Amino acid sequence: MRLIQFERKDGTRAVGVVDGDTIQVVQNTETVRRLALDAIAAGRSLTDEVASRGTSGTEDYDTLLADGRVLPPLDHEDPAHCVIAGTGLTHIGSAAARGQMHAKIAGAEADLNDSMRMFKWGVEGGKPEDGKAGVQPEWFYKGDGSIVARPGQGLPMPDFAEDSGEEPEVVGLYVIADDGTPWRVGFAVGNETTDHVTEKKNYLYLAHAKLRFCAYGPELFVGDLPSDLTGHARIIRNGETVWEKSFPTGEDNMCHSLANLEYHHFKYDQFLRPGDVHVQFMGTSVASFGDGIKTEVGDVFEIGIPEFGRPLSNTIVMVPSRQGLKKINAL
Repeated sequence: MRLIQFERKDGTRAVGVVDGDTIQVVQNTETVRRLALDAIAAGRSLTDEVASRGTSGTEDYDTLLADGRVLPPLDHEDPAHCVIAGTGLTHIGSAAARGQMHAKIAGAEADLNDSMRMFKWGVEGGKPEDGKAGVQPEWFYKGDGSIVARPGQGLPMPDFAEDSGEEPEVVGLYVIADDGTPWRVGFAVGNETTDHVTEKKNYLYLAHAKLRFCAYGPELFVGDLPSDLTGHARIIRNGETVWEKSFPTGEDNMCHSLANLEYHHFKYDQFLRPGDVHVQFMGTSVASFGDGIKTEVGDVFEIGIPEFGRPLSNTIVMVPSRQGLKKINAL
């Protein structure tokens, strides 16, 4: 089952089940977050919760997208209660890249840079036995729900940014139950978006480089993550594709298990606040920046994983910093 969230023409919210080009509207349901929390309280799956409510009426999927009324597939009405974070150095990549990576990390650990050392740790300890904690992945914070762009809409790039580069990824979507227990609602395709030029200056700038808008959706994939997935990413400029690449993902192509990534995020008590939403980007294996591509305002990112439904599409737009170089006032 795949779900979307959308706005009706009157501005009210709704949830729908994807049925080809048609959206079957779930009755008495305004948000996926509330749907998930009600399912948890009732002790049933999200699929069963949808079935218990039934559907009534339909919407045309293409029209919703064209009108800009499709929302991210899981969010919080208060953006401050939506945590956007991610993990890096999680993917082995293609078979050829895998061999190159293993060759690079075969030597003494003291000879490796920090990134390769962390990648080696993931290869050696990122998939522990059931019930055990594995090695910690690279982790970073992106922001709260206010930095999420709707599917199909503009992807803001602040005027101080030096780059707006795509990172095609699987995104895990979670809610925190009333007792503080995290629950995985499902998955979506995502564009994590990073300022790679800033990051390349010094890896200690990674935290700055990650504080950028992102996007995920348009659909919520309900169920277990397939172990082997292949997605596509492309950049379209003035109607022409200027860069395109497939990307492998799923646990077969990762050096960390999903359970290990989830454990190391939710082990922190501050991430267990009841009712909160968590959006976790799981890492990428390709990026156009690595192929020498410089993105431009107006470029369209298109990222898709067939199993997750329709692709995610967003256009880079430049936005001024609200603060800029204005002096900070003191009380």
